Amino acid sequence: MSIHINSRFDSGNIEVVNAETADDIRLRIRHDSNAEFLQWFHFRLTVPKGVAVRIVIENAGECSYAEGWHGYQCAASHDRHDWFRIATTSYDGKALHIEFVMQQDSLWLAYFQPYSLERHFDLLARCAQKTDVQLVQLGNSVQERSVDALRIGQPDASRKNVWIIARQHPGESMAEWCAEGLLEALLDADDPEFGVIAREIRERACLHIVPNMNPDGSTLGNLRSNAMGANLNREWRTPSAERSPEILCVRQGMLDSGVDFFLDLHGDETLPYVFIDGSHMVPGYGERNQALQQAFLDDLLRASPDFQTAQGYADNRFDDELLTLASKWIANQFNCVALTLEMPFKDNANAPDQHTGWSAARSKRLGALLLHPVLAHLRRLDT
Repeated sequence: MSIHINSRFDSGNIEVVNAETADDIRLRIRHDSNAEFLQWFHFRLTVPKGVAVRIVIENAGECSYAEGWHGYQCAASHDRHDWFRIATTSYDGKALHIEFVMQQDSLWLAYFQPYSLERHFDLLARCAQKTDVQLVQLGNSVQERSVDALRIGQPDASRKNVWIIARQHPGESMAEWCAEGLLEALLDADDPEFGVIAREIRERACLHIVPNMNPDGSTLGNLRSNAMGANLNREWRTPSAERSPEILCVRQGMLDSGVDFFLDLHGDETLPYVFIDGSHMVPGYGERNQALQQAFLDDLLRASPDFQTAQGYADNRFDDELLTLASKWIANQFNCVALTLEMPFKDNANAPDQHTGWSAARSKRLGALLLHPVLAHLRRLDT
């Protein structure tokens, strides 16, 4: 029987230990480039249709968020467009076991539905054709890939500056799916659900949206780091051209324009919920920003059935590194509401979908629904 496993493609990541028989395929997840992080995987399996397959990822227990494997179901696709979850995925504290019967002769498997660099460029090009949208190259990554922003509207004194970034951690592909959903809703003036909201947002604000902060890491199949091994969401206080040029150029863009509201899109490996980590613990955040932050959360609760506020991060999880994080540094630097939105790799435990789990489609829908609280926030800033 012919068995082939390949990950030599955009965002691919896996190492083959043994693949002599389909019922005992042994694999290992590769570390991030120049870093100790590991959890993202993405590969293609070729085995004849009808054959029972058992995959063991041997080093799952050594991963950066090993507890996140509990309750996790592997993402898979036959055509790289429609993705589903493999129900027979289990974790014994050491290895991740994935068992299924081949329905076709090849199958793509991944930690979450990937978002390719090619799709990223298609998104940029498509959005840049819209009226009053400019594609701005803010700088380059370590490996000289472009770090791009879509600037929607012209900055002037009458408009607030809204910055939204995604995928500082490249394995969190749901973040760019969310950004795509937001952009599509924002730029479709004729959309019956979001058209009116989008037009008012664009009248009130100049939006700077960076769909992929880490093009090197996403291409290399990394979980959390760029090509140098830097966790970009710990580089905001003191970025450097050598270690974190991605942050350096985006931060400079923010310093040039100013920031009146900031949102950072992420995924969480462990918690099966959609939630926001605020900046109320940042020194000097103030009562007004705390009230505006709470109003944003309340508005998002009304807008999205997937969002909740009961589960999330502890306020004291960061000490000295607090201001190295994007939302915390921006809240401190610009005295504005700055938030981190987290989506699950697993499923939303409050609204589970056994077939897809949390998915690209649900991430996109959440992105579109973010327009409601963003508009409400802009209105409050103008009062």
